[in-house]
Amino acid sequence: MDNRVLSRLGVAAVCLGLAPGAHALEATIEGVEGDLAENVRLYLDGLEARQYSPERLKSEVLRRSSEALRVYGYYSPRISTQFDDPETPAEVTLSIEPGEPVRIELLELSMTGDAAKDAPFTEALDAFPLSEGDRLRHAPFDSLRSTLSNLALERGYFDWNFTDRRMEVRPYAQSARLYLALDSGPRFRFGDITFQGHHIETSRLESLATFASGEPYLASEVARFNQRLGQTEWFASVNVRPRLDRDLARLALPAAEPGWWQALDLKGRAPASPAPRIGAEALVAASSLQRPAAPEVPIDVVVTPADRHQFEAGVGFATDVGPRVHLAWHQPWINRYGHGLNHDLYLSGPEQRFTGLYTMPLANPLRDSYRFQYGLRNKDSEDTRTLESTVEAARRWTFDNGWEQSLYVRGTYEDFTQAGVSNQVLLLYPGISWTRTRKRSPTFPSWGDRQRLSLEYSSEAWGSAAEFLRITGDSEWIRKLGDDNRFVGRVGLGSITTDDFADIPPSLRFFTGGDRSVRGYAYESLSPEDDEGNLVGGEQLLTASLEAQRRITGKWWGATFIDTGDAFTDWGPSDLKTGAGLGVRWISPVGPIRLDIAHPFDIEDAFRIHFSIGPEF
Repeated sequence: MDNRVLSRLGVAAVCLGLAPGAHALEATIEGVEGDLAENVRLYLDGLEARQYSPERLKSEVLRRSSEALRVYGYYSPRISTQFDDPETPAEVTLSIEPGEPVRIELLELSMTGDAAKDAPFTEALDAFPLSEGDRLRHAPFDSLRSTLSNLALERGYFDWNFTDRRMEVRPYAQSARLYLALDSGPRFRFGDITFQGHHIETSRLESLATFASGEPYLASEVARFNQRLGQTEWFASVNVRPRLDRDLARLALPAAEPGWWQALDLKGRAPASPAPRIGAEALVAASSLQRPAAPEVPIDVVVTPADRHQFEAGVGFATDVGPRVHLAWHQPWINRYGHGLNHDLYLSGPEQRFTGLYTMPLANPLRDSYRFQYGLRNKDSEDTRTLESTVEAARRWTFDNGWEQSLYVRGTYEDFTQAGVSNQVLLLYPGISWTRTRKRSPTFPSWGDRQRLSLEYSSEAWGSAAEFLRITGDSEWIRKLGDDNRFVGRVGLGSITTDDFADIPPSLRFFTGGDRSVRGYAYESLSPEDDEGNLVGGEQLLTASLEAQRRITGKWWGATFIDTGDAFTDWGPSDLKTGAGLGVRWISPVGPIRLDIAHPFDIEDAFRIHFSIGPEF
């Protein structure tokens, strides 16, 4: 390119860069205040004085200000303007005399069709804030129109229309007449559900619907159905939508241009005429001739199957276990009944485990299922060495209040050495558990709680190696105060009643201490000890924690905490082990990263660093 051209482009760029930026006209308003003044400012917001000549700018300011006053019923204001600079104004002062407001002389709101007896519609009319004699305001009238039209679509009045929708304003008489008449037509009802692209039995999918054919249509139920299908994890995409009669117009064939064979004159014969076709309007009209008194709207469901094999890998680190690796193989569906299979492999220094879970959904796949679980675990930590294999069969229920109940039977074989004492036991015991988890924002919840309670019983009557009753429970809470203060609390309890404690494997005894229990102490280092100081595990457990967090900046938070607890033989220990400290949190894309420094109160000059990744629960 010519150097002269480059030079000119450069000069132009510099000139553009140095050109003063356009500024919006600032307005000072006198004579009115409150909502009136604020609305005038809103209408003048963004007005660029440089885009207008002085006379046109004044006219535009008056026009916008007048419109801003009309929506509050002032149609005959007196407005004077004064600019700071007639040639290049940056500010304008408006002196406003609003005058007498327009008042409602006549108000006629009516409704015909099935909606006349539908509570949300009648409530919307009853809630209209204006009446005859009131000052006219546009917003409530516009809002009522929007509310009624939205209700019609949400509640299945697909043939609705406004037969009258007028606002007649007589500024010279300071009066207005408002007319709004809605003809809702009949309310549509749910029709049959049609599925496309599915690989799961239709009966399973129909059981997830929150409505039945013949029930009054509700858009919220369609959305819930869409959500429930997605929660099964059977599908990569889900689209649930109503099929309206007006969509029949899409089936009409478009008018076709005559082809060459139709225009060809063979031996004096007239060109062939195109075959008659049914137009879109005729097709829709014909479909409505025999419309039932309560028309139905079919529901179309279009889905695509989820990947049959899904893999996940993760690495992490915590001071309790050191480096750790997690590998998962997830099969959300393995047959047309929606059965699922999961496998997990967990590797760390003190513990390695492999588990599998087979899920068999029942009539309501999201609420009821059978679950069959199996696993192997090897653990070598402190004074515990154990190799455990487990199988479990469970029946799960999920209730409307969010609680999940599981009734199960578990068989465990464990070859262990605890505090130098070795044993091999085979246990068979039933149990029941209740759990509920609620939270907002999965990675760093601003609000949430989790509760869990389980009861397990083993008896020698059915061949189990030990007789015991074991009860465990814990509860955690997360609450936020404002945007910058967050609190986390936790309580845990456990008890095992038995006369055969020597036959209770380490997996059922109680130990505590570490990153997620009592900080300041090593992982599972708190429990009763034998005469040589070896950990033997406890029959009882009590832990509690309270943590206060404060935002430092952005995604960085500071924390202060106090933890207490112990595992012991009898209730009422003389003193619990307590640790307290300070920490820092960073909200990373993979979850909060926590670094804590904790001091155990019963050990002088001792500190312990705790590091972990992931949400509290």
